[in-house]
Amino acid sequence: MPLRQREAEIGTKRDFASLLDDLITASEKGEDEGARPSIPFDYLSVADELHSGRIKVAGESVAAEYREAGADLAAEFAALLDQAKLTLAAEEQRPEEKLPPIDPESIAGELGLDRSAKNADLSRIRRSFAFANHPDRVAPHLRQRAMIRMQVANMLIDEAKRRALAGARR
Repeated sequence: MPLRQREAEIGTKRDFASLLDDLITASEKGEDEGARPSIPFDYLSVADELHSGRIKVAGESVAAEYREAGADLAAEFAALLDQAKLTLAAEEQRPEEKLPPIDPESIAGELGLDRSAKNADLSRIRRSFAFANHPDRVAPHLRQRAMIRMQVANMLIDEAKRRALAGARR
């Protein structure tokens, strides 16, 4: 297929597979000779030339270039390191992270279980605590602590519900 005809077809809707088929067929027929490199390059002949011994490289010149490149790299690395130190120094120092408590007394205080509550109130308290402290809603490094906090809170709320039911039966 001539190039002009293919260019005209590009504007029409075609599926990708048929476009690839046309390109493969055209390359097999040799229609795109202009797209191929005009200077042939044979990798094997280049490798043979390098291994033939006709190309000589003095060991001292290679070592000198290696030392110069190494010195340049060392200087570049030192400059990058200095830049990183300046960037880190410019950042605000964060205060030490305060971890949420896991002891039952603190969690009971957070839940407000020191006063008597109804079953509906306890369910609301459980949902609001879970919304704020569920392991899926906290930072990854706090997930284990959040899981413990949730278990303790659920245990405390269940105990408060049992006490509320026992008090209602009397």
